[in-house]
Amino acid sequence: MLVEWPQIVEALWETLIMVSFSLLFSVVIGLPLGILLVITRKGHLLENTFVFNVLNGIVNIFRSVPFIILMVAVIPFTRLVVGTSIGTAAAIVPMVLYAGPYIARLIENSLLEVDPGVMEAAQAMGATPRQIITKFLIPEALSSLLLGLTIATIGLVGASAMAGAVGGGGLGDLAITFGYQRFDTIVLLITVGILILMVQGLQSAGNILSKKIRRR
Repeated sequence: MLVEWPQIVEALWETLIMVSFSLLFSVVIGLPLGILLVITRKGHLLENTFVFNVLNGIVNIFRSVPFIILMVAVIPFTRLVVGTSIGTAAAIVPMVLYAGPYIARLIENSLLEVDPGVMEAAQAMGATPRQIITKFLIPEALSSLLLGLTIATIGLVGASAMAGAVGGGGLGDLAITFGYQRFDTIVLLITVGILILMVQGLQSAGNILSKKIRRR
């Protein structure tokens, strides 16, 4: 094996940093965007066809671009934000642009699953739109929202691996540099194994949390 375990641990740490920060910023973008996609649609709390169509179009545009192409396309913006287009910090920018709209769509779908009767009851009690969103809509959809965020996190793990193909660091970079370019099969197997364990762990944790919330 051409690499030492400290290098593998460092690559794993870089992947965890990329996924964690990308998820955080993506939720900051995706949560309000997803809520707006629900409440501004026709027949909903704050119906606004113009706002809905604009936001829906933006989400569709970003979701239609493959991550590897998006990563290259936003290099000027990445340099503007972090000062470089290579490394872990640089990879976070396109990962957020990739996952933010995706999370928004997942949140939209989860909120739309809530029984309309819940909101009707809230409106009958005199709740304001803000109260309906924070005290009725989101709590009712929380179990589904957690599953959606689990799926998004797993998607970010895959995106972080792809980021390694263009110098993003992490396990993907390790697999490309040492496993593929230097024909080290052991490194490839180790990195794939770690990624599989990460995905399995995330999915299991998401399922458990979702079930616990659903039972309450």
